[in-house]
Amino acid sequence: MAAPVSRKSRQSERNDRPTALLSALRVALLPGTRIDALRGDPNFMTSLARGLSVIQCFSHATSFLTVSQISQSTGFSRASVRRCLYTLSKLGLANSEDGTHYALLPRVLTLGHSYIFSMPLSKVAQPVLDRLSQVLHESCSIAMLDGNDVIHVAHANISRVLAVDLSMGSRLPAIYTSMGRVLLAHLPAKDLEAHLAHAELIPHTKLSITDIKGLRQALHHVRRDGYALVDQELEMGLCALAVPLRNAAGRVIAALNVGAPVQRVSAQDFVTKFVPHLQAAAQELSMLLK
Repeated sequence: MAAPVSRKSRQSERNDRPTALLSALRVALLPGTRIDALRGDPNFMTSLARGLSVIQCFSHATSFLTVSQISQSTGFSRASVRRCLYTLSKLGLANSEDGTHYALLPRVLTLGHSYIFSMPLSKVAQPVLDRLSQVLHESCSIAMLDGNDVIHVAHANISRVLAVDLSMGSRLPAIYTSMGRVLLAHLPAKDLEAHLAHAELIPHTKLSITDIKGLRQALHHVRRDGYALVDQELEMGLCALAVPLRNAAGRVIAALNVGAPVQRVSAQDFVTKFVPHLQAAAQELSMLLK
C-alpha cells in the first residue's frame, strides 16, 4: 500500500507549479527556442538569426555582457555565442577589452540607420519637424510601433534638456508614451486585443496607469479626441502630446508628438496651444507620403 502524501508535500507541490510554469514560459520566449522551431525551413539562416539575437541582448542597462550572460539570455550554447561574438568582432561591430566582457561598437548603428534613412517618412519628416519645433519652442518626434515599444524614426531637438534624452532609434514603452497610445488606439481590434493580452503594466511613476481597464479607457479617449496626452506617466515632470500620422490611404502609420517639462507648459496649454500645430504638421506630412 502506497504511503499517504502529507499535507506539507501537497502544499509544496502546489507552490512549485507557478515556478515551473514561469520557467517553461521563459524558455519558450528565448530567441534560441524560436530559432530552433524554424530549423526545418531551408531558406532560414540560423547563424544570421543567432547573430542578430546576440546584438539585441545589449542595451543601455546591459552594455557590457559576458558569454555566459548572453547564453542565458538567448538560450544559445556558449560555443554558439562565442562564434557570434567572434564574427561581430571581426566585422567591427563588437569588441572586448578584457577578453571576457563584450560591448557593441558604434559601427553597429549602421544596421539601424540603414532602415531609418531608407524610409520615405524619415526623409520627408525632418524639415517639417524642425519647423514645428521652432514654432512650439519644444522638441518634437515621430515614432512607429515596434512590439511593446515605440521607436523614434525622426526627431527635432532644441537647446533645452528634457528629462528623457531622445534621438533617432530611441525606444520607449508604448503604453506610457503619447505616441504609443496613438498607435495602439488605431490598431485593428484584433491586433489591439493581442497587444493588450501581453501588455506589461509596470508603472514608471505614481501617475502611471496600472490596469487594463484604465488603459482601455485612455485609448478610447485617444480615438474620440484625435490626440493623446500623457501627463507624467513615463517620468515625473514630463508631459507629452501626440497625434496620428496617416499615409495617403488614411491608415495610421506613425505618431507625431511634442514633449516638455510641466514647469513650462501645463496639460491644458498642451491641448489648447499645441494640438492645432501638431495636427497641421501631421496633415502636411500625410500629403507628402505616397
